[in-house]
Amino acid sequence: MELLTSLLSSINGVVWGVPMLVGILGIGLYLQLGLGFMPIRKLKMGFQLLFTKAEKGEGDLSPFNALMTALSATIGTGNIAGVATAIILGGPGALFWMWMTALVGMATKYAEAVLAVKYREKDKLGDHVGGPMYYIKNGLGPKWAWLGLLFAVFGAMAGFGIGNTVQANSVAHALESSFGASTLTTGIVLMVLVGAVLIGGIRWIGQVAGKLVPLMTVSYFVAGLVVLAVNITAIPAAFLMIVEHAFSPTAAQGGFAGAAVWAAIRFGVARGIFSNEAGLGSAPIAHAAAKTDNPVRQGLIAMLGTFIDTIVVCSITGLAIVVSGSWTSGETGAALTSLAFATAVPNGEYIVTIALAVFAFTTILGWSFYGEKCVEYLFGVKAIVPFRIAWVLALPVGATQSLEFIWLLADTLNAMMAIPNLIALGLLSPVVFKVTKEYFAGQKAASANKQ
Repeated sequence: MELLTSLLSSINGVVWGVPMLVGILGIGLYLQLGLGFMPIRKLKMGFQLLFTKAEKGEGDLSPFNALMTALSATIGTGNIAGVATAIILGGPGALFWMWMTALVGMATKYAEAVLAVKYREKDKLGDHVGGPMYYIKNGLGPKWAWLGLLFAVFGAMAGFGIGNTVQANSVAHALESSFGASTLTTGIVLMVLVGAVLIGGIRWIGQVAGKLVPLMTVSYFVAGLVVLAVNITAIPAAFLMIVEHAFSPTAAQGGFAGAAVWAAIRFGVARGIFSNEAGLGSAPIAHAAAKTDNPVRQGLIAMLGTFIDTIVVCSITGLAIVVSGSWTSGETGAALTSLAFATAVPNGEYIVTIALAVFAFTTILGWSFYGEKCVEYLFGVKAIVPFRIAWVLALPVGATQSLEFIWLLADTLNAMMAIPNLIALGLLSPVVFKVTKEYFAGQKAASANKQ
Protein backbone atom coordinates (compact mmCIF):
# COMPACT_ATOMS: atom_id res chain seq x y z
CA MET A 1 0.00 0.00 0.00
CA GLU A 2 2.87 2.39 0.79
CA LEU A 3 4.38 1.82 -2.66
CA LEU A 4 1.01 2.43 -4.35
CA THR A 5 0.43 5.58 -2.28
CA SER A 6 3.90 6.87 -3.19
CA LEU A 7 3.26 6.19 -6.89
CA LEU A 8 -0.11 7.96 -6.77
CA SER A 9 1.47 10.94 -5.00
CA SER A 10 3.98 11.29 -7.84
CA ILE A 11 1.25 11.09 -10.49
CA ASN A 12 -0.91 13.52 -8.52
CA GLY A 13 1.88 16.06 -8.38
CA VAL A 14 2.14 15.96 -12.18
CA VAL A 15 -1.55 15.97 -13.15
CA TRP A 16 -2.38 18.71 -10.62
CA GLY A 17 0.64 20.77 -11.56
CA VAL A 18 0.76 24.18 -13.20
CA PRO A 19 -0.52 23.01 -16.63
CA MET A 20 -3.73 21.58 -15.14
CA LEU A 21 -4.48 24.61 -12.98
CA VAL A 22 -3.77 26.92 -15.91
CA GLY A 23 -5.95 24.73 -18.11
CA ILE A 24 -8.96 24.75 -15.79
CA LEU A 25 -8.79 28.44 -14.95
CA GLY A 26 -7.71 29.34 -18.49
CA ILE A 27 -10.60 27.56 -20.23
CA GLY A 28 -13.07 29.02 -17.72
CA LEU A 29 -11.73 32.55 -18.20
CA TYR A 30 -11.66 32.12 -21.99
CA LEU A 31 -15.31 31.01 -21.97
CA GLN A 32 -16.31 33.88 -19.65
CA LEU A 33 -14.63 36.40 -21.95
CA GLY A 34 -16.08 34.79 -25.08
CA LEU A 35 -19.56 34.92 -23.54
CA GLY A 36 -19.08 38.53 -22.43
CA PHE A 37 -19.43 37.45 -18.75
CA MET A 38 -22.98 36.37 -19.55
CA PRO A 39 -23.02 33.61 -16.87
CA ILE A 40 -22.47 36.24 -14.18
CA ARG A 41 -24.74 38.86 -15.77
CA LYS A 42 -27.58 36.36 -16.30
CA LEU A 43 -27.41 34.71 -12.87
CA LYS A 44 -30.87 36.06 -11.96
CA MET A 45 -32.29 34.72 -15.22
CA GLY A 46 -30.91 31.29 -14.37
CA PHE A 47 -32.80 31.24 -11.07
CA GLN A 48 -35.97 32.43 -12.81
CA LEU A 49 -35.73 29.57 -15.33
CA LEU A 50 -35.08 27.10 -12.53
CA PHE A 51 -38.43 27.77 -10.88
CA THR A 52 -40.56 28.04 -14.02
CA LYS A 53 -42.76 25.17 -15.10
CA ALA A 54 -40.92 22.40 -16.95
CA GLU A 55 -40.82 23.43 -20.59
CA LYS A 56 -41.72 21.47 -23.70
CA GLY A 57 -39.14 19.28 -25.31
CA GLU A 58 -37.60 15.86 -25.00
CA GLY A 59 -35.94 14.60 -21.85
CA ASP A 60 -36.25 12.32 -18.84
CA LEU A 61 -35.99 14.84 -15.97
CA SER A 62 -37.43 18.26 -15.24
CA PRO A 63 -34.78 21.02 -15.54
CA PHE A 64 -35.02 21.44 -11.73
CA ASN A 65 -34.43 17.73 -11.03
CA ALA A 66 -31.58 17.66 -13.55
CA LEU A 67 -29.87 20.44 -11.59
CA MET A 68 -30.62 18.70 -8.28
CA THR A 69 -29.13 15.47 -9.65
CA ALA A 70 -26.00 17.38 -10.68
CA LEU A 71 -25.91 19.14 -7.29
CA SER A 72 -26.43 15.85 -5.49
CA ALA A 73 -23.13 14.74 -6.98
CA THR A 74 -21.29 18.00 -6.27
CA ILE A 75 -22.52 18.96 -2.79
CA GLY A 76 -20.76 16.32 -0.74
CA THR A 77 -17.61 15.80 1.29
CA GLY A 78 -15.86 18.45 -0.81
CA ASN A 79 -18.05 21.12 0.78
CA ILE A 80 -17.37 19.98 4.33
CA ALA A 81 -14.14 17.99 4.51
CA GLY A 82 -12.64 19.29 1.25
CA VAL A 83 -12.87 22.97 2.17
CA ALA A 84 -11.32 22.24 5.56
CA THR A 85 -8.49 20.31 3.91
CA ALA A 86 -7.85 23.18 1.49
CA ILE A 87 -7.53 25.67 4.36
CA ILE A 88 -5.26 23.38 6.39
CA LEU A 89 -2.94 22.76 3.43
CA GLY A 90 -3.12 26.21 1.79
CA GLY A 91 -4.17 28.57 4.57
CA PRO A 92 -7.20 30.91 4.57
CA GLY A 93 -6.13 32.24 1.15
CA ALA A 94 -7.21 28.93 -0.40
CA LEU A 95 -10.83 30.04 0.04
CA PHE A 96 -10.20 33.06 -2.21
CA TRP A 97 -8.93 30.79 -4.99
CA MET A 98 -11.96 28.56 -4.55
CA TRP A 99 -14.13 31.63 -5.21
CA MET A 100 -12.12 32.54 -8.31
CA THR A 101 -12.42 28.97 -9.57
CA ALA A 102 -16.18 29.16 -9.11
CA LEU A 103 -16.59 32.47 -10.97
CA VAL A 104 -14.81 31.20 -14.06
CA GLY A 105 -16.29 27.74 -13.49
CA MET A 106 -19.81 29.09 -14.01
CA ALA A 107 -18.92 29.66 -17.67
CA THR A 108 -17.36 26.21 -17.89
CA LYS A 109 -20.44 24.52 -16.42
CA TYR A 110 -22.70 26.55 -18.73
CA ALA A 111 -20.72 25.47 -21.80
CA GLU A 112 -20.68 21.82 -20.70
CA ALA A 113 -24.48 21.72 -20.34
CA VAL A 114 -25.10 23.53 -23.63
CA LEU A 115 -22.96 21.01 -25.50
CA ALA A 116 -24.45 18.07 -23.58
CA VAL A 117 -28.02 18.94 -24.60
CA LYS A 118 -27.09 19.91 -28.17
CA TYR A 119 -25.25 16.67 -28.92
CA ARG A 120 -27.20 14.19 -26.76
CA GLU A 121 -28.61 10.89 -28.06
CA LYS A 122 -31.21 8.29 -27.13
CA ASP A 123 -29.96 4.87 -26.08
CA LYS A 124 -31.57 1.49 -26.75
CA LEU A 125 -33.68 1.83 -23.60
CA GLY A 126 -35.15 5.13 -24.82
CA ASP A 127 -33.26 7.24 -22.28
CA HIS A 128 -31.46 10.46 -23.18
CA VAL A 129 -27.70 10.17 -22.82
CA GLY A 130 -25.06 12.83 -23.20
CA GLY A 131 -21.94 14.39 -21.76
CA PRO A 132 -18.35 14.90 -22.93
CA MET A 133 -18.06 11.51 -24.67
CA TYR A 134 -21.11 12.35 -26.80
CA TYR A 135 -20.27 15.97 -27.58
CA ILE A 136 -16.77 14.87 -28.51
CA LYS A 137 -18.10 12.13 -30.81
CA ASN A 138 -20.97 14.14 -32.34
CA GLY A 139 -19.40 17.59 -32.22
CA LEU A 140 -15.77 16.94 -33.12
CA GLY A 141 -16.28 13.96 -35.40
CA PRO A 142 -14.76 10.45 -35.81
CA LYS A 143 -11.12 11.57 -35.73
CA TRP A 144 -11.62 12.68 -32.12
CA ALA A 145 -13.50 9.54 -31.03
CA TRP A 146 -10.45 8.37 -29.05
CA LEU A 147 -10.79 11.45 -26.82
CA GLY A 148 -14.39 10.59 -25.96
CA LEU A 149 -13.32 7.03 -25.23
CA LEU A 150 -10.59 8.34 -22.94
CA PHE A 151 -13.08 10.47 -21.03
CA ALA A 152 -15.46 7.54 -20.57
CA VAL A 153 -12.64 5.34 -19.21
CA PHE A 154 -11.43 7.99 -16.77
CA GLY A 155 -15.02 8.92 -15.86
CA ALA A 156 -15.91 5.33 -14.98
CA MET A 157 -12.75 5.03 -12.88
CA ALA A 158 -13.11 8.46 -11.26
CA GLY A 159 -16.65 7.65 -10.18
CA PHE A 160 -15.40 4.91 -7.88
CA GLY A 161 -13.05 7.46 -6.32
CA ILE A 162 -14.75 10.86 -6.03
CA GLY A 163 -18.33 9.57 -6.07
CA ASN A 164 -18.16 6.32 -4.18
CA THR A 165 -15.26 5.35 -1.92
CA VAL A 166 -14.38 8.93 -0.85
CA GLN A 167 -17.99 9.60 0.14
CA ALA A 168 -18.37 6.29 1.98
CA ASN A 169 -15.03 6.79 3.72
CA SER A 170 -15.81 10.31 4.93
CA VAL A 171 -19.30 9.55 6.23
CA ALA A 172 -18.16 6.29 7.89
CA HIS A 173 -15.41 8.03 9.84
CA ALA A 174 -17.69 10.95 10.73
CA LEU A 175 -20.38 8.62 12.11
CA GLU A 176 -17.75 6.61 13.96
CA SER A 177 -16.37 9.76 15.58
CA SER A 178 -19.74 11.27 16.53
CA PHE A 179 -21.93 8.25 17.24
CA GLY A 180 -19.54 5.32 17.63
CA ALA A 181 -20.91 3.48 14.58
CA SER A 182 -18.49 0.99 13.06
CA THR A 183 -17.21 1.86 9.60
CA LEU A 184 -18.23 -1.53 8.24
CA THR A 185 -21.81 -1.10 9.48
CA THR A 186 -22.02 2.31 7.82
CA GLY A 187 -20.70 0.84 4.58
CA ILE A 188 -23.30 -1.93 4.62
CA VAL A 189 -26.17 0.50 5.35
CA LEU A 190 -25.04 2.73 2.49
CA MET A 191 -24.87 -0.29 0.22
CA VAL A 192 -28.49 -1.24 1.00
CA LEU A 193 -29.90 2.30 0.67
CA VAL A 194 -28.04 3.12 -2.54
CA GLY A 195 -28.97 -0.24 -4.06
CA ALA A 196 -32.65 0.40 -3.32
CA VAL A 197 -32.60 3.74 -5.18
CA LEU A 198 -30.53 2.52 -8.15
CA ILE A 199 -33.23 -0.03 -9.01
CA GLY A 200 -35.34 2.87 -10.37
CA GLY A 201 -32.55 4.43 -12.45
CA ILE A 202 -32.23 8.16 -13.24
CA ARG A 203 -35.88 8.99 -12.52
CA TRP A 204 -35.66 7.69 -8.95
CA ILE A 205 -32.30 9.36 -8.47
CA GLY A 206 -33.78 12.65 -9.71
CA GLN A 207 -36.79 12.39 -7.38
CA VAL A 208 -34.66 11.60 -4.31
CA ALA A 209 -32.19 14.36 -5.16
CA GLY A 210 -35.01 16.85 -5.82
CA LYS A 211 -36.18 16.43 -2.23
CA LEU A 212 -33.03 15.79 -0.20
CA VAL A 213 -30.61 18.27 -1.79
CA PRO A 214 -32.66 21.47 -1.25
CA LEU A 215 -33.62 20.41 2.30
CA MET A 216 -30.08 19.66 3.48
CA THR A 217 -28.49 22.57 1.62
CA VAL A 218 -30.82 25.09 3.27
CA SER A 219 -30.43 23.42 6.69
CA TYR A 220 -26.64 23.45 6.49
CA PHE A 221 -26.63 27.03 5.22
CA VAL A 222 -28.80 28.21 8.13
CA ALA A 223 -26.59 26.43 10.67
CA GLY A 224 -23.55 28.06 9.09
CA LEU A 225 -25.18 31.49 9.32
CA VAL A 226 -25.62 30.91 13.06
CA VAL A 227 -21.87 30.27 13.38
CA LEU A 228 -21.15 33.49 11.48
CA ALA A 229 -23.69 35.45 13.55
CA VAL A 230 -22.04 34.35 16.79
CA ASN A 231 -18.66 35.48 15.41
CA ILE A 232 -20.01 38.50 13.51
CA THR A 233 -17.33 40.88 14.79
CA ALA A 234 -14.62 38.65 13.34
CA ILE A 235 -16.08 38.56 9.82
CA PRO A 236 -14.39 41.73 8.41
CA ALA A 237 -10.97 40.56 9.67
CA ALA A 238 -11.63 37.10 8.24
CA PHE A 239 -12.28 38.50 4.75
CA LEU A 240 -9.12 40.59 4.94
CA MET A 241 -7.13 37.54 6.04
CA ILE A 242 -8.53 35.44 3.18
CA VAL A 243 -7.62 38.04 0.53
CA GLU A 244 -4.23 38.84 2.09
CA HIS A 245 -3.14 35.20 2.30
CA ALA A 246 -4.29 34.54 -1.26
CA PHE A 247 -1.24 36.57 -2.35
CA SER A 248 1.18 36.23 0.56
CA PRO A 249 2.44 33.25 2.61
CA THR A 250 0.59 32.22 5.77
CA ALA A 251 2.85 31.94 8.81
CA ALA A 252 2.72 28.94 11.12
CA GLN A 253 0.55 29.45 14.19
CA GLY A 254 -1.03 27.12 16.70
CA GLY A 255 -1.59 23.76 15.03
CA PHE A 256 -1.25 25.28 11.54
CA ALA A 257 2.08 24.48 9.89
CA GLY A 258 2.15 27.48 7.54
CA ALA A 259 1.63 27.63 3.77
CA ALA A 260 3.14 29.29 0.70
CA VAL A 261 1.10 31.22 -1.86
CA TRP A 262 1.46 28.37 -4.34
CA ALA A 263 -0.15 26.03 -1.79
CA ALA A 264 -3.11 28.41 -1.41
CA ILE A 265 -3.60 28.49 -5.19
CA ARG A 266 -3.06 24.78 -5.74
CA PHE A 267 -5.29 23.49 -2.96
CA GLY A 268 -7.89 26.21 -3.42
CA VAL A 269 -8.29 25.39 -7.11
CA ALA A 270 -7.99 21.60 -6.64
CA ARG A 271 -10.55 21.45 -3.82
CA GLY A 272 -12.77 23.96 -5.61
CA ILE A 273 -12.85 21.71 -8.67
CA PHE A 274 -13.32 18.65 -6.46
CA SER A 275 -16.34 20.37 -4.93
CA ASN A 276 -18.12 22.03 -7.89
CA GLU A 277 -16.68 19.78 -10.63
CA ALA A 278 -16.60 22.58 -13.24
CA GLY A 279 -14.35 21.32 -16.01
CA LEU A 280 -14.47 17.66 -15.02
CA GLY A 281 -17.33 16.96 -17.45
CA SER A 282 -19.46 15.09 -14.91
CA ALA A 283 -22.45 17.43 -14.47
CA PRO A 284 -23.35 17.63 -18.19
CA ILE A 285 -24.11 13.90 -18.06
CA ALA A 286 -27.05 14.75 -15.77
CA HIS A 287 -28.09 17.89 -17.66
CA ALA A 288 -28.24 15.90 -20.91
CA ALA A 289 -31.28 14.11 -19.44
CA ALA A 290 -33.21 17.36 -18.83
CA LYS A 291 -36.55 17.95 -20.50
CA THR A 292 -35.78 20.98 -22.65
CA ASP A 293 -36.00 22.17 -26.25
CA ASN A 294 -33.09 24.61 -26.02
CA PRO A 295 -29.55 23.86 -24.81
CA VAL A 296 -28.97 27.47 -23.69
CA ARG A 297 -31.89 27.36 -21.25
CA GLN A 298 -30.45 24.28 -19.55
CA GLY A 299 -26.99 25.84 -19.63
CA LEU A 300 -28.30 28.85 -17.70
CA ILE A 301 -29.74 26.48 -15.10
CA ALA A 302 -26.63 24.30 -15.01
CA MET A 303 -24.30 27.19 -14.16
CA LEU A 304 -26.28 27.73 -10.93
CA GLY A 305 -24.75 24.50 -9.68
CA THR A 306 -21.29 26.04 -9.44
CA PHE A 307 -22.65 29.18 -7.78
CA ILE A 308 -24.69 27.27 -5.19
CA ASP A 309 -21.99 24.71 -4.48
CA THR A 310 -18.97 26.97 -4.06
CA ILE A 311 -20.07 30.59 -3.61
CA VAL A 312 -22.83 29.59 -1.16
CA VAL A 313 -22.14 26.23 0.53
CA CYS A 314 -18.32 26.14 0.46
CA SER A 315 -18.18 29.77 1.59
CA ILE A 316 -20.29 28.96 4.63
CA THR A 317 -17.90 26.17 5.60
CA GLY A 318 -14.75 28.17 4.93
CA LEU A 319 -15.90 31.33 6.68
CA ALA A 320 -17.11 29.35 9.70
CA ILE A 321 -13.66 27.75 10.01
CA VAL A 322 -11.80 31.08 9.69
CA VAL A 323 -14.01 33.30 11.88
CA SER A 324 -14.13 30.71 14.67
CA GLY A 325 -10.33 30.49 14.70
CA SER A 326 -10.55 26.71 14.37
CA TRP A 327 -8.16 26.62 11.41
CA THR A 328 -5.19 26.89 13.82
CA SER A 329 -6.41 24.02 16.01
CA GLY A 330 -4.49 21.26 14.25
CA GLU A 331 -7.67 19.42 13.24
CA THR A 332 -8.30 18.62 9.59
CA GLY A 333 -11.05 17.35 7.29
CA ALA A 334 -14.60 17.01 8.57
CA ALA A 335 -13.32 17.13 12.19
CA LEU A 336 -12.17 20.72 11.61
CA THR A 337 -15.57 21.79 10.23
CA SER A 338 -17.28 20.04 13.16
CA LEU A 339 -15.08 21.95 15.61
CA ALA A 340 -15.94 25.27 13.91
CA PHE A 341 -19.68 24.61 14.19
CA ALA A 342 -19.39 23.28 17.77
CA THR A 343 -17.78 26.53 18.95
CA ALA A 344 -20.97 28.45 18.15
CA VAL A 345 -23.85 25.96 18.01
CA PRO A 346 -24.68 23.51 20.83
CA ASN A 347 -23.95 20.00 19.50
CA GLY A 348 -22.85 21.63 16.25
CA GLU A 349 -20.63 18.66 15.46
CA TYR A 350 -23.76 16.51 15.06
CA ILE A 351 -25.18 18.96 12.51
CA VAL A 352 -22.03 18.60 10.44
CA THR A 353 -22.07 14.81 10.77
CA ILE A 354 -25.70 14.53 9.66
CA ALA A 355 -25.14 16.97 6.78
CA LEU A 356 -22.06 15.01 5.72
CA ALA A 357 -23.99 11.74 5.78
CA VAL A 358 -26.87 13.06 3.67
CA PHE A 359 -24.62 14.95 1.26
CA ALA A 360 -22.43 11.84 0.83
CA PHE A 361 -25.49 9.67 0.21
CA THR A 362 -26.82 11.95 -2.54
CA THR A 363 -23.34 12.28 -4.05
CA ILE A 364 -23.08 8.51 -4.29
CA LEU A 365 -26.42 8.47 -6.12
CA GLY A 366 -25.48 11.24 -8.54
CA TRP A 367 -22.09 9.78 -9.36
CA SER A 368 -23.56 6.33 -9.85
CA PHE A 369 -25.45 7.80 -12.81
CA TYR A 370 -22.32 9.44 -14.19
CA GLY A 371 -20.28 6.26 -13.92
CA GLU A 372 -23.13 4.20 -15.36
CA LYS A 373 -23.36 6.37 -18.47
CA CYS A 374 -19.59 6.21 -18.98
CA VAL A 375 -19.69 2.42 -18.74
CA GLU A 376 -22.73 2.31 -21.05
CA TYR A 377 -20.83 4.39 -23.61
CA LEU A 378 -17.97 1.88 -23.49
CA PHE A 379 -19.87 -1.41 -23.37
CA GLY A 380 -23.54 -0.70 -24.17
CA VAL A 381 -26.71 -1.00 -22.06
CA LYS A 382 -25.85 -4.60 -21.15
CA ALA A 383 -23.20 -3.23 -18.78
CA ILE A 384 -25.65 -1.19 -16.66
CA VAL A 385 -26.71 -3.93 -14.21
CA PRO A 386 -23.16 -5.30 -13.62
CA PHE A 387 -21.99 -1.73 -13.04
CA ARG A 388 -24.69 -1.08 -10.44
CA ILE A 389 -23.77 -4.27 -8.60
CA ALA A 390 -20.07 -3.30 -8.56
CA TRP A 391 -21.02 0.20 -7.43
CA VAL A 392 -22.91 -0.90 -4.32
CA LEU A 393 -20.31 -3.56 -3.44
CA ALA A 394 -17.55 -0.92 -3.48
CA LEU A 395 -19.20 1.12 -0.71
CA PRO A 396 -18.25 -1.08 2.29
CA VAL A 397 -14.71 -1.34 0.87
CA GLY A 398 -14.38 2.44 0.65
CA ALA A 399 -15.84 2.91 4.12
CA THR A 400 -13.11 0.84 5.74
CA GLN A 401 -9.97 1.95 3.82
CA SER A 402 -7.31 4.60 4.52
CA LEU A 403 -8.64 8.15 4.22
CA GLU A 404 -5.34 9.46 2.90
CA PHE A 405 -5.17 6.89 0.11
CA ILE A 406 -8.83 7.37 -0.91
CA TRP A 407 -8.53 11.17 -1.13
CA LEU A 408 -5.30 10.89 -3.11
CA LEU A 409 -6.86 8.44 -5.55
CA ALA A 410 -9.94 10.64 -6.06
CA ASP A 411 -7.85 13.77 -6.56
CA THR A 412 -5.68 12.06 -9.19
CA LEU A 413 -8.61 10.56 -11.11
CA ASN A 414 -10.33 13.97 -11.15
CA ALA A 415 -7.47 15.48 -13.08
CA MET A 416 -7.24 12.55 -15.50
CA MET A 417 -10.95 12.94 -16.23
CA ALA A 418 -10.71 16.69 -16.79
CA ILE A 419 -8.02 16.58 -19.49
CA PRO A 420 -10.12 15.28 -22.44
CA ASN A 421 -13.08 17.43 -21.39
CA LEU A 422 -11.04 20.64 -21.31
CA ILE A 423 -9.65 19.90 -24.77
CA ALA A 424 -13.19 19.36 -26.10
CA LEU A 425 -14.48 22.57 -24.48
CA GLY A 426 -11.74 24.57 -26.12
CA LEU A 427 -12.34 23.07 -29.56
CA LEU A 428 -16.15 23.35 -29.33
CA SER A 429 -16.22 26.82 -27.78
CA PRO A 430 -17.26 28.47 -31.13
CA VAL A 431 -20.42 26.32 -31.04
CA VAL A 432 -21.21 27.51 -27.51
CA PHE A 433 -20.70 31.16 -28.49
CA LYS A 434 -22.84 30.75 -31.62
CA VAL A 435 -25.89 29.09 -30.02
CA THR A 436 -25.73 31.54 -27.10
CA LYS A 437 -25.68 34.54 -29.42
CA GLU A 438 -28.58 33.13 -31.44
CA TYR A 439 -30.65 32.43 -28.32
CA PHE A 440 -30.33 35.90 -26.84
CA ALA A 441 -30.83 37.52 -30.26
CA GLY A 442 -34.11 35.57 -30.49
CA GLN A 443 -35.06 36.63 -26.97
CA LYS A 444 -34.39 40.27 -27.85
CA ALA A 445 -36.40 40.03 -31.08
CA ALA A 446 -39.33 38.38 -29.29
CA SER A 447 -39.31 41.12 -26.66
CA ALA A 448 -39.26 43.82 -29.35
CA ASN A 449 -42.22 42.22 -31.17
CA LYS A 450 -44.29 42.22 -27.98
CA GLN A 451 -43.76 45.98 -27.70
